[in-house]
Amino acid sequence: APRDPDALLVKAELAVRRAWESPARAERLHEVGPLITAAAEADPRDPVPWRLALDHARGSHATHTAFESLWEQAVRRSAHHYGCHVAALRYLSAAWYGSHRECFDFAERAAEDALPDSLVQALPVRAAFALLLDTQALGRTTSVLEDRIDAAADTAIRLSAAYRPGDPWPAEVRNLLTYVLLARGRWAEALDQFTLIGQHATSFPWSSVSDDALGRFLDARDGARLQVASATPLRDRAGRGRPRGHYA
Repeated sequence: APRDPDALLVKAELAVRRAWESPARAERLHEVGPLITAAAEADPRDPVPWRLALDHARGSHATHTAFESLWEQAVRRSAHHYGCHVAALRYLSAAWYGSHRECFDFAERAAEDALPDSLVQALPVRAAFALLLDTQALGRTTSVLEDRIDAAADTAIRLSAAYRPGDPWPAEVRNLLTYVLLARGRWAEALDQFTLIGQHATSFPWSSVSDDALGRFLDARDGARLQVASATPLRDRAGRGRPRGHYA
């Protein structure tokens, strides 16, 4: 049906994705604006078209005022929609139209207001990852920002613990958290997350730092194992293999 909300949403999402991949991104995104509007009008209660609108705003160089208007519309439909929050965080990142502090401020507020076990609680670790990728900013990082990175990781660890091992739903968050823990030298905690991830390695964040995302994931896991093993006293390692019965 020409006015089917799902069909219009899929059409808009595909168009936005193609526009983002185009060398003429801003121009192509300008052309797909009406498709996003049509999807939003077809189901006024659905927040997903507004997530597309936020991505569209980022790629088409929308002003902060325009962004804030779109964000207001998104949260009016769903105050805790993870995709909309991620899209907003990207707009506010230092790589686009904000700063690392602005990114952390937004992420921490959202995490504090998030529902129990909501992936929105992982937004601060996304802000931390963005800072860790910015080598110039990282060189000027203050102890306050370092504390915010560690606090973001701590929040994400608690969130990860709320899900069962191998659960695909929080897999990307666990992969992201693991990257941040490794960057902070928190090897044992990173190895714990690798165990919880199981077979669910995700392309993000590893594809952001390597053309071979899976290879980068596997190398990172091996590195964490080596770091943990090297920090474990030989006596403790030997003791793990001994029988612990009455005659031990």
